[in-house]
Amino acid sequence: MDHLYRKQLDNNHGEWAVEARGLVKAFGSNRAVDGVDLNVRTGSIYGVLGPNGAGKTTAIRMLATLLRPDAGSARIFGHDVVKESQIVRQLIGVTGQYASVDESLSATENLIIFSRLLGLGRAEAKRKADELLEEFGLTEAARRPLKNFSGGMRRRLDLAASLIAQPPLIFLDEPTTGLDPRTRAQMWDTIRRLVKTGSTVLLTTQYLDEADQLADRIAVIDHGRVVAEGTVDELKASVGTSSLQLRVQNSLDIENARRTIEQVLKVQSIVSSEAGKITAPMANADLVTDLLIALRAEGIHLAEMSVQKPSLDEVFLTLTGHGVKEDASQASNESNKAEEVRV
Repeated sequence: MDHLYRKQLDNNHGEWAVEARGLVKAFGSNRAVDGVDLNVRTGSIYGVLGPNGAGKTTAIRMLATLLRPDAGSARIFGHDVVKESQIVRQLIGVTGQYASVDESLSATENLIIFSRLLGLGRAEAKRKADELLEEFGLTEAARRPLKNFSGGMRRRLDLAASLIAQPPLIFLDEPTTGLDPRTRAQMWDTIRRLVKTGSTVLLTTQYLDEADQLADRIAVIDHGRVVAEGTVDELKASVGTSSLQLRVQNSLDIENARRTIEQVLKVQSIVSSEAGKITAPMANADLVTDLLIALRAEGIHLAEMSVQKPSLDEVFLTLTGHGVKEDASQASNESNKAEEVRV
């Protein structure tokens, strides 16, 4: 099976894992996806960031051949998701639903059944199940029925099941929602390892720190549209410059330090309510050396200094006018609607 995947990839240039143009999907009068363009480079982690109801899940389902687009087109490794859906399904893995065929069966038994359905022999299916359970830290619970699994364990098993066939492209639809911090960190490590071993990952998330930690590039989506796209640094730079934060050792020096900062950096600074702390925009990093020399000449000693980039939260707020954690009353039920209409 892995040979088939690699052959499919070899038949294409391989630069783009996903190419989507003008994707549209409507449920009645609600355009859940309203003209989305995406380009995902092979071998990367691509993040689709947005609040509940933004259209993330619907977009993923169209790319994964689970929903037919109302308009637009999409290709996975050069294959059209509508005209060549059978080939596309051989090239992808999708998470987002619980991976079980029987709640009373164990994790091992479920993974073996999935493996057998995908064409693996009995011995190979058992070996693959054991390997994946070890990878996801589920070996000790391997014989436990799934009905006794915690939410975090279920989500890890879900990801494990999607990797049985080692697909070149993996769709992860909010894979860490509801997980505790330790389990989230474990999932992040696993996602990074997937890319190092040759997979491409398209990740949807509403967690700013997750996008910041994992994604090589990010599409910010809101109300069914991509409102910005780029690397984390590019998106942060789009909403303003970095800021320089200084804390003086002697609070009596703060006014002198502020005047020196404004003269050297040629900016307006802000004195924080925290004792001895000054924040100033830093448009030209080369001037920081001049500032340190000037402060020393004035006899001003620093307790600490740091450079703070704009956060993804600031990016999202600037682009959309609201935070990622949108009020629940404003979030649509697009995920439920996407479940209702499948190809």
